Amino acid sequence: MNIEQMLAILDPDVVQRLKIAVEIGKWPNGVALTAEQRQICMQAVMIWEHKHLPEEERTGYIDRGTKEEGEECDSHEPEIKPIRFI
Repeated sequence: MNIEQMLAILDPDVVQRLKIAVEIGKWPNGVALTAEQRQICMQAVMIWEHKHLPEEERTGYIDRGTKEEGEECDSHEPEIKPIRFI
């Protein structure tokens, strides 16, 4: 079975189970994933999500906010006060 055939049979429920297996390192029956299985599952999830989900719903999505290019965030650094020993 090649990657295209595998992706064709995936549905949201199977993808969710693959994600959980990758997160906890075990299959639903408790058997540990090998490093190769974990890598293949991650790749399958990411490819499936790329084809079926909008960007903001994909694993690893980082919300960049609505700032315009060059616009910076407000600085919320606390005021630095010297330590006083009594």
